[in-house]
Amino acid sequence: MNLNAVIERDLATGLLVGSVPGNPGAHTQGESIEKVRTSLAEVNELLLEEGALQPESEFIATTMLAVA
Repeated sequence: MNLNAVIERDLATGLLVGSVPGNPGAHTQGESIEKVRTSLAEVNELLLEEGALQPESEFIATTMLAVA
């Protein structure tokens, strides 16, 4: 199963925060992209094993917005 993940930097803590859109229980944080990717994969594997990986939406795209 392939899932799309979003990784952002929390400006208050400096940590990277990863989540899987549409899966409220699938999120984690870490100091590197690789750590966040690994942790997110583990979280999603556990959710899948427990039958709790039930997406609420489907990731479509990201887009750039110009704000004046």
